[in-house]
Amino acid sequence: MAFLRSLLCCIRPSATHSATQTTSTLNSVTSPSTSSTAASSTDQLEDLPVAARKVETLIGQKAHISQMPIRLFSMPSIDEKLAKDADPSVKADPAALKALQQQQQKTEEANKKKMTFSYQDNLPKLPIQDLDKTLQNYLEVVRPLQTHREHQRTIAVVREFAKTVGPVLQDKLQKYSLSQTSYIEQFWYDSYLNYDNPVVLNLNPFFLLADDPTPARNNQITRAASLVVSSLAFIRALRREELPADTVRGTPLCMYQFTRLFGAARIPTENGCLMQTDEKARHVVVMCRSQFYWFDVMDDNSDLIMSEKDLVHNLQAIMHDAMETPIQEAARSAVGVLSTENRRVWAGMRDHILNHEDNTNRECLQIVDSALFVLCLDDSSPESLAEISTNMLCGSSVIEKGVQVGTCTNRWYDKLQIIVCKNGAAGINFEHTGVDGHTVLRFVSDVYTDTILRFAKTIHGGSPSLWASVSPDPAKRDPESFGNVSTTPHKLEWTMVPELSLGLRFAETRLADLINQNEFQTLEFEGYGSNYIKTMGFSPDAYVQMAFQASYYALYGRVECTYEPAMTKQFLHGRTEAIRTVSQEVVDFVRTFCEDAPAKAKIDALKAACERHVQRTRQCSKGLGQDRHLYALYCLWQRGILDEGCASPSVDGYVSGEEQEVPFGSPGGQSMISEMSATASTGSGRAVARDIPAIFADSAWDKLNTTIISTSNCGNPALRMFGFGPVSADGFGIGYIIKEDSISVCVSSKHRQTKRFVDTLHSYMQDVRYLFKQLNRKVVSPSTTKAREAETRQAAAPLKTPKGKEIITKMASGTSSPSESDGEGGMLGGYGYFDVGSLNKLLSEKEEEATAGQQVTTRRSIGRKLPLADY
Repeated sequence: MAFLRSLLCCIRPSATHSATQTTSTLNSVTSPSTSSTAASSTDQLEDLPVAARKVETLIGQKAHISQMPIRLFSMPSIDEKLAKDADPSVKADPAALKALQQQQQKTEEANKKKMTFSYQDNLPKLPIQDLDKTLQNYLEVVRPLQTHREHQRTIAVVREFAKTVGPVLQDKLQKYSLSQTSYIEQFWYDSYLNYDNPVVLNLNPFFLLADDPTPARNNQITRAASLVVSSLAFIRALRREELPADTVRGTPLCMYQFTRLFGAARIPTENGCLMQTDEKARHVVVMCRSQFYWFDVMDDNSDLIMSEKDLVHNLQAIMHDAMETPIQEAARSAVGVLSTENRRVWAGMRDHILNHEDNTNRECLQIVDSALFVLCLDDSSPESLAEISTNMLCGSSVIEKGVQVGTCTNRWYDKLQIIVCKNGAAGINFEHTGVDGHTVLRFVSDVYTDTILRFAKTIHGGSPSLWASVSPDPAKRDPESFGNVSTTPHKLEWTMVPELSLGLRFAETRLADLINQNEFQTLEFEGYGSNYIKTMGFSPDAYVQMAFQASYYALYGRVECTYEPAMTKQFLHGRTEAIRTVSQEVVDFVRTFCEDAPAKAKIDALKAACERHVQRTRQCSKGLGQDRHLYALYCLWQRGILDEGCASPSVDGYVSGEEQEVPFGSPGGQSMISEMSATASTGSGRAVARDIPAIFADSAWDKLNTTIISTSNCGNPALRMFGFGPVSADGFGIGYIIKEDSISVCVSSKHRQTKRFVDTLHSYMQDVRYLFKQLNRKVVSPSTTKAREAETRQAAAPLKTPKGKEIITKMASGTSSPSESDGEGGMLGGYGYFDVGSLNKLLSEKEEEATAGQQVTTRRSIGRKLPLADY
């Protein structure tokens, strides 16, 4: 049943691309449509012969020319048209005519299959909202975070901005946007790439995959090989443009981010970071016990050149070779830890590597940078969900005899990473500059679905395939057709010069400090999920957002600046807009909920707050928020990029191959995962001498750009957990997944009573359900069956009296029970609602008083070749 449930949740057996949950508050990601093409399967590695493990079914689409319904003549057939258009020599040769016809059909079929970017040319640009409307939105979102005096000051500076410099900057932004794909794109990349702090725990999020439903893949090696095979099939479909485009309720989404997912690397330089992409990458890098290995997995046509069994053999050889080096010795040469350093320090270390007289380190670095992705095989088996989540986000820190032997050194954070633990737990850690969670979620969902379908293929040969076409069976190909490839694993052996060894030592100690400064807690609430929330008449996302607000208020007695991303990929090169959750309705709700108010008053306040959040979400999803627009105006003023005219480079921070252009805009800014509150200098590196507009010097601007509660909703049944680090020193980072019958939450903070916050959140979920019981609302729980519904109806006028004691059937684990607090006061952990309610007036009075005023061109066999025959 678990297998069938996963299958039904992850795929839709239809020809259209259906939507599921998303990282944005549109909360949807498209699930790929199933194709009639059969996929290969290598799940039963030991039982199936090589010839049966990969089967390619080629289905040609014969052109169908229908007769015109009105005109009384028939359209010519393909044969007639080709015969008419062909030259005399072809007409005279039936074989040549047939060959021409076949070539024409192949061309038509190939064009039909190219659907990944079929909507790109028709996507609209991100709109630039009217300045007055943006300023109105700005006042609305900062009002609940301010006292009366503060807000009056903000109103004054906003009015001044609207009459003076605002219209000038607005006009410049509109002119600037004419030459840009998206008016915010360049500022977005500058903000992220000028970020100087380590990307680990600050920028990179993680996904924890659901357990593999295939019985044969319960160990590390087979799970890793399966994920690699499905990932390569996804890359092949993407490169051949056979990947169906994402849509949301029939609206196509921009697919540009997928070109920045594989073969991409974040490269630190003295002038800030840049993104480098190798579009022809065909190898993967495997990290095991902090050591690096590589081998080719695709040919020049992006076809797979290794079967799943071949990958298992390679990974086994890598693991055995890595075990031969003592972990303490391997830790001293764990070059991957450099990717966790401060970006300027990491840039200096790269200079040492690239400029050393020995080219070995340079070639090793280029192999890593240009890889499709990095596969991390961890030598640990974390048990609890919090431990697994920590391992996927930042690795573990374990010191033995003064040496770091945790998994934190078995990473390369500048690239997409697939992480597999010793117990088979798997996850994704990705560099966030070029891609958002929605894009990576599509990749993960397709990979997880493909593993299910390949397993189904071993049971029923007619099972559908996720892909429009599949690679030829490597076992049946002519060896000459592979080209110049190296499928044997090679170990990268770095030359540990003194500067490199010293840099590794300091980088590791700083990383250990960073890990120990953060804590993580998880909650898998199984009392109810989206089905139950919808039956109560609420938006699931808005409902969960209010849970965060109520829990925080219950602990601290105040509301704080909260962020949630809204996806804007329906626009060309769209990213996200910032939803500011806190509104006046939210303030009224948390105060009412934490007072000794009637149940109806609390639910009504919750309803009003959720409706306001839904309204704001829809507005931001259309690109009509306030954060991105104001940030673009701020960047225009600060950098003065239009003083010399509207023309400016649009390099979006990316280079390919050996190009090493400096991204537009100089470093010095700070970028958060939730918003782009960069403080950068002008393109020439000189600080802007003009007085800053009062709106950007006002305390409201600082509050809006200091996120205390950073949240993101991203997931579907392919994921078990999703999360990221806190974006401010005194804040919480909250990643959550709303499933049909459960809610998964990962909370991080810098030791700010994270466990207590999660416990309060759990109690709130129970308390709200208790309120609905008090109101006697007719709500069918997710676990209610039709038979129980019938029994409920019969209770009013039973035909017969049931014999025996009635058993009270509880809902899923995690819900209330006789031993749990099911009434008021439970959420506060010993403090009643009246305790908070009596402080409301005092808190508001004190609040008023407080406001007094490089890629290689030719490649050789780099590294030591592993003797596969020995394994």
